[in-house]
This record gives sequence, structure tokens and C-alpha cells, in this order.
Amino acid sequence: MNTFRTRKSSSSRGVLVAGGAGFLGSNLCERLIADGERVICLDNMQTGTPENLASLAREPRFSLIEQDVCDPIPANLDVEAVFNLACAASPPRYQADPVHTMMTSVVGTRHLLDHCERHGARFMQASTSEIYGDPLEHPQREGYFGNVNPTGPRACYDEGKRAAETLCFDYLRGRGVDVRVARIFNTYGPRMRPDDGRIVSNLVCQALAGEPLTIYGNGEQTRSFCYVDDMIEGFVRLMRVDETPDGPVNLGNPGEFTINELADMVLDLVETTSRVVYEPLPKDDPQRRRPDISRAEAVLGWRPTTPIVEGLPPTIDWFASLVRPARETQHRSRALSAAVPGAA
Repeated sequence: MNTFRTRKSSSSRGVLVAGGAGFLGSNLCERLIADGERVICLDNMQTGTPENLASLAREPRFSLIEQDVCDPIPANLDVEAVFNLACAASPPRYQADPVHTMMTSVVGTRHLLDHCERHGARFMQASTSEIYGDPLEHPQREGYFGNVNPTGPRACYDEGKRAAETLCFDYLRGRGVDVRVARIFNTYGPRMRPDDGRIVSNLVCQALAGEPLTIYGNGEQTRSFCYVDDMIEGFVRLMRVDETPDGPVNLGNPGEFTINELADMVLDLVETTSRVVYEPLPKDDPQRRRPDISRAEAVLGWRPTTPIVEGLPPTIDWFASLVRPARETQHRSRALSAAVPGAA
């Protein structure tokens, strides 16, 4: 099935997913395979894992290239569409090597855009709501230019993504590359990393471990949480829509919750002795975040359908499945130590 109609379409061409071993990328790869596509995943495994792709290991229409997008893309990859999800997205990960984060957004995006220009391929950039910084407009619409600190600890990601958007639209205007830009708001669901530092994973993992639930600031700052399946549907629709959208498209759930409300939901769903503790707010952490999705509704016919009360239980189950094997290993180790004198 050929679903991405480009000027060089043929039934033998595939789809490249950069960052395809990560949280969103692996879910996207599975969706594209289910839709009948041939998928090539390119990932340096900085934040992605081979385990995320385990369900595709025996799939003949799937292949994996372990490579950084900052290195030149193999010229023989004749694809008709490229999804660029390559960049660490959680603050602890992207701040660990800020120069590489910036270069991934700028150099990596340029490599992929050049590849699309050579092969006549369609391109989707996974941008971010961090484009808006700590917004002075609420909710955030695509025409809002943002309130971003260009020199702070989050700038490597925020400004990197802003620069990547600039490249995309320069390649559209100047070189005729068919680009689409998705501004992604907070997304959660199975395959999130427990150590990614994002609020859903932090609170759920702390609750499962019986540790205090850490809230930064007073907990009245807001976020909008989109379930992963809804986000992937938005990606696919954005890539497949015939006409190139006139500018970026917000993808996210317009339902708005305070962090305190999210913590209460987690405590209701997880059997735990955890209680909430409050810590100082990190520098440049946005106070309010909610997408205006009018453009996505009009252009893509897209709106998220999974409320957070339905998306949290499978997300909690995912994190619980990661905790159980670790506990079982600890139990086995203790049993071995008791049974074998001198065992460490």
C-alpha cells in the first residue's frame, strides 16, 4: 500500500523514521507497519532502546540502522517520506549534552531535509510546544511567536527546535521540499522511559516505588496531556494530508490540568503510601501549557479521543511491568545469598 503520494512515488519505496527506537518513534513504526508500509528506523540509541522495537524484530518490512542523524544519511535510502523524531525530548536527557542536542536539531534536520530534496520525499518535523517557552498567550496558537530564554539551560532544546522549524520552512520556500511541522504538546503512554524526568513518568514511578511524589513549584502550573495513540494518529494524518499545511500544526490534548490534579489522579490509581512533597521550580519551567488545536481540526480532521482517566491506567501498567522484573531479580538474588554461603 502506498500512502504518501509524492512526485517520485513507487510501490517499492519506504518510510524513514529518524529516532524510531524512542517512545514516540517506536509507536509510530508499529503503526506504519500495521498500515502496510515498509519502514526504516534510524536511531543512535541515545534515548531509544532495541526493546522498544522487539515486536518488529521478525517483520520483513522493517529494518534498523543504528546511526546518529548528525552523520550523513546513507544516499541509497530511497524513501518517499521521512519522519524526524530524532532528538532527546526530556530535560535531563537533552541537558546532559546540550551541544549535541542543538546539533541534532540543526545539523540532523538539515541532513534529513537534504535527503528529502534528493529523493523527492515528504518530510515531517517533530517540533515541540517548547517553541512557545513560558507563554504570555493562552491557549497557544501556532501564530504566537513565544517567550523563550535563548541562553538558559533549556535553550539547547527550545532554540534547537525553533532553528529546525526555520530550516524546514526555508527548504519549503527555497527548495520546494514538502515539509510538515508538528508542534507536540505533552504526550504520555507505554514505552516512556522511567528516568526521562517528565511529570507523568516521575509521579507514576514514585508512586509505584512508594516514594514521595515530587512536585516542583506550588503545583498550580498547568499541562495538557495527550495519549500516545492519539499523537501517532496526528502524525500520520499530518504526513498524509495532500496539501502542505500553511505553517506548523499544534498536536496535543486541549484538556488542561494542574500538576496537583495529575498527582491526585496518580494517587487514586496506584496503591501506594506515597505523599506529595514540593520542591523549587526549575529555571524557565513554563507556568501554563495548552494547545489551540483549531488548525489540526480544520486541516487534518484530528482531535484526541483518549481522556487522561483512560490513558493513565495502561501507562501505569507499563511502568509497573518495568518495576516487577527488577523486584523479582532482587528477590532471586536475596534467595541465592541465603541458600549459598558466601554468595554476594
